[in-house]
Amino acid sequence: MNMHHIRRGTGKPLLLIHGIGGSWSSWQLIIDPLVDAGREVIAVDLPGHGGTAPLIGEVSIRTLANAVTNFLKLHDLVGVDVVGSSMGARLVLELASRGGVVGAVVSLDPGGFWRGWEIPFFYYSVAASVRLVRLLQPVLPALTSNPISRTLLMAQFSAHPWQLPPKLVIDELRTFAASPSFDELLYQLAYGNPQQEGAPKGFIQAPLVIGWGRHDRVCPPHQASRALARFPDARLHWFTHSGHFPQWDAPEETVSLILAATDNESLNVFLSADSKSAAASKNCAAVLGVGFVVALTGIILLSRKR
Repeated sequence: MNMHHIRRGTGKPLLLIHGIGGSWSSWQLIIDPLVDAGREVIAVDLPGHGGTAPLIGEVSIRTLANAVTNFLKLHDLVGVDVVGSSMGARLVLELASRGGVVGAVVSLDPGGFWRGWEIPFFYYSVAASVRLVRLLQPVLPALTSNPISRTLLMAQFSAHPWQLPPKLVIDELRTFAASPSFDELLYQLAYGNPQQEGAPKGFIQAPLVIGWGRHDRVCPPHQASRALARFPDARLHWFTHSGHFPQWDAPEETVSLILAATDNESLNVFLSADSKSAAASKNCAAVLGVGFVVALTGIILLSRKR
């Protein structure tokens, strides 16, 4: 299928795939730097997101991967380098595991590596946050323009939400609320096929880098070791000062990592040898729990007022 997308710049093509509820504008902080670095950037709206119509029938990682594969064939982009974020990061890993569909892959804070209690925790915390965002749509301009309320809204997703540009935040929250596929896709991500299958060592020949924010409050950092176990050909980069979206919290570092991974440069200067993330993981879990309570409290109060 065709998908709404933007295409900017000249040079070696690079495909950007957003997360659940997002759109091409989720990448707005890094598109111009990538273009300036000599890449042709293609940023898509996945089915049921932004300007692309939803899929008919099942909405899952499998069917989204099929849709992206068809898009690549339609635009003669098979083998393109690709970057994914969150759900999109899980999606690019799925594409890499199929073989021959994409080239170099950068997967930023991928979902799908949760276990046990982490599954309902992920589902209900994100579902509560999005329900609150939907209720707050009429007052979003005022809330996103204020650094305090912006921090409360985005604390689950960013390590320093008060620093995020208001336009980025309002664009993201509006697409979250408007996505007709969000609810079904969130359920499928959590319960339909909760684990990413992976690929055996030696199967993925192109560069594969998994980036993870040390302060990720959606997919806690301890899940990175599970990702590497399932994708042994991958190399890991820690974003020291980032939450769930490195392209927001550390855009310059994200651009540098993408260029290094997709231009076959040495990755050693970007990849940290430190694999000890226990402290960061505990911090993420604690903050995520606070965010969950805040979100539920807001929903209850707003529901009573209605």
